[in-house]
Amino acid sequence: MSRIGKLPIEIKEGVTVTIQDRTVSVKGPKGELSYKVSPLFDIVKENSTIRVLLKKNTKEAAPLYGLTRTLIYNMVQGVSEGFEKRLSFHGVGFRAAVQEKTLVLNVGFSHPVELSIPVDLEVRVEKNNIIVSGADKVKVGQLAADIRSVKKPEPYKGKGIKYIDERVRRKAGKAAKAAT
Repeated sequence: MSRIGKLPIEIKEGVTVTIQDRTVSVKGPKGELSYKVSPLFDIVKENSTIRVLLKKNTKEAAPLYGLTRTLIYNMVQGVSEGFEKRLSFHGVGFRAAVQEKTLVLNVGFSHPVELSIPVDLEVRVEKNNIIVSGADKVKVGQLAADIRSVKKPEPYKGKGIKYIDERVRRKAGKAAKAAT
């Protein structure tokens, strides 16, 4: 049985949680999220905590127990504090700009690459950094991964888009031919 699934979820101040018909809805200052819970679990709200209870310990329920608890916990975190992913881009002539709800990347191609920004996410560009923020952890991570996939960092000069905390293993490249 999952040790993570057993842990209670603290409801922070300013966050309201409603549970009805297997759907958990969380509302806070950063937005509103909802999640439909599997029929293998019961969700109980007690005072300022939420608990995920396993109905029956089966082979199907065991791996979903900790996941369900973590998804609800991330919803509570997201609507109260939000999530953020930071990316940096390096390369000669590389630029990024936000125009309305579109991120425009000039990263060495013959054309600018345009990515649409979902309604509930916010993207900012500061010098050589792209900051993706929002309440939904999955959507923030997916948009950051989509931005990174436009031009992955290459191992020789390090050009491309990478996460701030990502380390790119650099290669030496070709050695110069010895003079005879």
